Amino acid sequence: MRKLLAVPLVVLLAITFAAPVAAAPRPVGVFPSLSRNLVAYYDFEHPVPGSPGQEADQGRSGTDITLVNGGAAMRVPDRGPGRNALQVKQVNPAQKGADDWKAGRYSADGVPTLRAFNGVRAATVMGWVKMTGENPSPNPGSSTPGVRYGAVGLVGLLSGNSDGHAVRALLELITVDGELRLVALGRRIDGAASQTFAAAEDWRKLLPPDEWVFLAAVFDYDNGTMALYRNGKPVEGFYVDQGDPWAVGGEPEPDPASATDPRGIKIGGSFPQNTREGNPCNCRLDDLMFLDRAVRPLEILLQYHWARR
Repeated sequence: MRKLLAVPLVVLLAITFAAPVAAAPRPVGVFPSLSRNLVAYYDFEHPVPGSPGQEADQGRSGTDITLVNGGAAMRVPDRGPGRNALQVKQVNPAQKGADDWKAGRYSADGVPTLRAFNGVRAATVMGWVKMTGENPSPNPGSSTPGVRYGAVGLVGLLSGNSDGHAVRALLELITVDGELRLVALGRRIDGAASQTFAAAEDWRKLLPPDEWVFLAAVFDYDNGTMALYRNGKPVEGFYVDQGDPWAVGGEPEPDPASATDPRGIKIGGSFPQNTREGNPCNCRLDDLMFLDRAVRPLEILLQYHWARR
């Protein structure tokens, strides 16, 4: 049974009808006010007909993704009766290869169904995460024994010139000043500097083992700001670069992202085209959402309660 947030009915109705809802049927797990801007959405309950190793997009774009290396076996029972989540993981910690379980979509020519993020002024990435194993993973590509990756990839939107790693908008764990932290990492201009908003609290408290946590990252490219949320509430943090890495200061205005179609989506690690391994996550993910606006704080809180089980 879904648990609803105890807020005044007038506030709930105001948020629900603040923006027109898309004509297409709204996915049941999505709060109504988010539907219009829901570019891509994956609940891992919808295999592509005839291709169980792919997941059908329930957002408006129709950007289906591939369940890399594990195929249909990556859909595992979790988050309630009859529900599935996506299992991603490092497969062989001792051998360099391309067999990690991850998911996503990649095209070197850009993915035209993701055109909503071409020249976008803001974006939001949200979803549920549960840590199920050792993170960060050993790096079998290192010549130094015992070295681990410096990051754990969760979910992100690739930039318009990405090799499968560089992003426009990303939720991940990454090393900041020698310490692994939960971050939102964004890049406004393809090939230019990124900005990172890092959580101040220990990532192991934010993402404890075997516990589902709802994360959201908001990227306002025009204003040069980002925000992180955990279980509907803002996460205290800091900007890693105190300058203007997105180059939003001064004229001209506005300051959108690059006018290029993203090259895809990465989930549970880098390189969704599976040419190499990078930053695997031993975790489960569910209800992954990509929106082409900055979702408001109250909407994030409402989405958290709307989708809880």
